[in-house]
Amino acid sequence: MRVLITRPEREATALATALIERGHAPVIAPLFRLEILRPPPEFAEALAACQTVLLTSANGARALAEANEQRGKPIIAVGDTTASTAEGLGFAAVVSAAGDGPALAKLVRRGLDPKKGPLVHVSGADVALDLSETLAPDGFEVRRFALYDAREESALPESARAALEARALDAATFLSPRAASVFAKLVGDAGLADSLRGVTAIAISPAALDPLAALPFKAAVAAARPTRQAVLDEIDRLAEAGVQGAQTMSDTPSSVPESSTPAAPPPVAPTSFPGRRGLGVFGAFITGIVAAVLVLAGAMISLPFWPEEIRAMWRGQGVATAPTPAIDLQAVRADATAVAAAAVETSRRDLGARIDDLEKRVRATSAAAAERPAATPDPAIAELRSKVAALENRPAASSAPATPAPAPAAPTAGDTDIAALRLEIATLRGALQTLDQAMAGQKDETARQREQAKTLADNVDKARAEASAVGAGEKKALGAARASAVVGVAARLSSALESGLPFTAELALLTPLAQGDAKLGEIVASLQPYAQTGVASRTSLAASFPAVAKAALADDLADDSFGERLLGKLKGLVSLRRVGADVPGDAVEAKLARAEAALEAGDIAKAVDLVKSLPPQTAKATSAWLARAEAHLAAKRAVEQLSSHAVTLLGAAR
Repeated sequence: MRVLITRPEREATALATALIERGHAPVIAPLFRLEILRPPPEFAEALAACQTVLLTSANGARALAEANEQRGKPIIAVGDTTASTAEGLGFAAVVSAAGDGPALAKLVRRGLDPKKGPLVHVSGADVALDLSETLAPDGFEVRRFALYDAREESALPESARAALEARALDAATFLSPRAASVFAKLVGDAGLADSLRGVTAIAISPAALDPLAALPFKAAVAAARPTRQAVLDEIDRLAEAGVQGAQTMSDTPSSVPESSTPAAPPPVAPTSFPGRRGLGVFGAFITGIVAAVLVLAGAMISLPFWPEEIRAMWRGQGVATAPTPAIDLQAVRADATAVAAAAVETSRRDLGARIDDLEKRVRATSAAAAERPAATPDPAIAELRSKVAALENRPAASSAPATPAPAPAAPTAGDTDIAALRLEIATLRGALQTLDQAMAGQKDETARQREQAKTLADNVDKARAEASAVGAGEKKALGAARASAVVGVAARLSSALESGLPFTAELALLTPLAQGDAKLGEIVASLQPYAQTGVASRTSLAASFPAVAKAALADDLADDSFGERLLGKLKGLVSLRRVGADVPGDAVEAKLARAEAALEAGDIAKAVDLVKSLPPQTAKATSAWLARAEAHLAAKRAVEQLSSHAVTLLGAAR
């Protein structure tokens, strides 16, 4: 699924990584800019006096780490993600409530004693649950300090606008009621509400769905539990089963993100085709033909004469036999079929020639018999025939001795020839019957083969049509996969810029994807100069700016006189200067103060513009920092272009 992420940039990057591992395509569109606030003067004293610190978000853990160097205070975190963030920042004693705000309050009541001291709640400017009011009835004193603020964007991010205009989204995630409210406002201002008809809203809780009620989403779904893991599971469920409409599955509001576990895609079973075994149609056909030819050859060799019945048997039939019809088999069997048909034709012709010869001999024998005197039959033969008939009619059970029969007269030459011909004719009849049966079976097999060939041709045509349809679908799938890969690389590059690490490996992933894509090739070329060393992160730029500001202020105050130069050097060592975004004027000190405030707010571009407007005498102190900051901005612009291009590719793949 193509999923819109509305969280701040740092949390959005982590959520995008989890979605990519699960096979989804994230579109990052932060609706808030995270700003770390200065702690009030009483914060250090309250932190030292409290028994435990309560954290309701991972941003609270980061703000606490920047506000104070202490890492030994016990911490109760609202969920596993917040606890992991705190442990990663060096806090040693961290316990997770593994839930939402009410779960954290329940853990406090069960594990802490209100008599052992107050509690400190580090939060943002806006909170969904006021722990001081929740725990007050139980005797707990909770002091809340807002150490960060999520500033709302004034317009819908370009990545979200492009994705909605292209109708390239399947789902949009909302992990807090505030995020849902801001999204509803910005979408309405942009006039893109109608583009949400094919999008499913997935919220962390029913409370986060309420601000979206007026928007025409395809469906609205609340996670089963108020955790990030539950939101990820809901996305996976919708991807497998399809959106079934609004399904409110929880009634506990929360905006606490939780950890996620990637789910492996199910393996695809390979398609198998059954093999064929046995002799096969062609082998059976050839075997039958060879057997028939061998029987005919043996019969022909043993034919000395033909009997009188041959005339009746062949009366009305031509001697020559019509050629065997051609057998229409597959092309691969054409040669073998022609050879077999030729063998059958030769055998039948040889049989016809032998039958002609036998007919001639039968006619000669009959003519010789006709020349004998008909009126003087042989008495011995007549007597023999009468005795044989008497023996055949005699009862089998008779015990009387048989009357010895006189020796039969010797058979004539004509009787011997007729007996031999009768034997050979019987043999020929059996051979012909075998041959006819073989040919009939072959005709049936040929018809079956023709039917199979027709079925195969129909299946081939059907497979070609399906392959054509699958080809179009595969093309879209490849386009979507390519766009998803670009989205994933963009998320990894954004994380590398945030951490200040090299990104040669991440950029190498774009090289095969950039083939045939001029826009993607330009983006890769613009990032190439920074890949090996990386660019300075926003944190490092902000950390190094005070020293740059001191040096620039000292260079601005110094002139050619010895006293002023000495004063400038002293100010470079120990200096007092005003800070904050509200320092007025165009003096170097005022511009440096506003630039430092812009850096703390995450606006590097504004800080660079202010530093560039300083007098020329400050260039020596600021040139190196400016080069690092401009490299960061150039790389960030290229990554933003990459994300926007990925959204365009997703829309085209749809």
